[in-house]
Amino acid sequence: MPVLPDALPARHVFDATTAGFEAEVLQKSMQTPVLVDFWAPWCEPCKQLGPVLEKLAAEYHGSFDLAKVEVDQEPQLAEAFQVRSIPTVFLVKGGQIADGFPGVLPEGQIREFLKQHGVEPAEAPVAADEAAPAPVDPQAEVSRLRAAVADSPDNAELRLDLALALLKTDQAEEAAGLLEGLPANLATDDRTVDARARLAFIALANAAPALEELQRSVAENPDDLRARHLLGARHIVAGNPEAAMEQFIEMLARDRNFDGGLPRTALIDAFRITDDTALVGRYRRRMSSLLF
Repeated sequence: MPVLPDALPARHVFDATTAGFEAEVLQKSMQTPVLVDFWAPWCEPCKQLGPVLEKLAAEYHGSFDLAKVEVDQEPQLAEAFQVRSIPTVFLVKGGQIADGFPGVLPEGQIREFLKQHGVEPAEAPVAADEAAPAPVDPQAEVSRLRAAVADSPDNAELRLDLALALLKTDQAEEAAGLLEGLPANLATDDRTVDARARLAFIALANAAPALEELQRSVAENPDDLRARHLLGARHIVAGNPEAAMEQFIEMLARDRNFDGGLPRTALIDAFRITDDTALVGRYRRRMSSLLF
């Protein structure tokens, strides 16, 4: 089985064998769905799909288990499932095949496939005696992903992950180049859309006057919505999303139709890239009260 990155625990990923299939997959699927991945070490598409499935198995925290079946080692299982090409993936629920797909799908489509069958990410288990995991070093994550992309240059999911990591280390130009090179099926992925929103704010902030100058412009002329927009961009890039949203909400209150609806667009983009759900919820309600 492929080696998982250190950050991805393998507790929900296992090698399935003909001898143990009844207990490890069919019986287990009566309680927990099992995704069965038919693969081989010589299969290049398998090398693209496998890490994505393993990553999701870790992120879903036991909502499903991932059974890896190496077809050369377990030809009886491949024959029983009538596998004609690899990779091929089946979802087993309640002891039966519920669905499946051949070939490589992007991560977003696999998430949607799981969602269609009621498989959603679970909360990570918390053990009282377990030390909190060390925070991920952003620079180390960039280095790890650079190496992964070098090993699998055709893996678009890895390139997207690298672009997102680069944004966290203020390497916007390289991140933008990676996003531009993504295939069409990832161009509309939520993560890509969010990243483009962040890049747009970064570009605005880089071209904007100094923070103090913008604050002075807004103080002298509260209806200077262009200055408010640039001020909001500077705030959000500096890590102060609440101050940014305050500028955008004030723009909406003063002229919702400014520049083709820019106040609403700026707010929605700010919501996309803000992790504080309570803060986003508060400003969403304020935006709704102004619009409706």
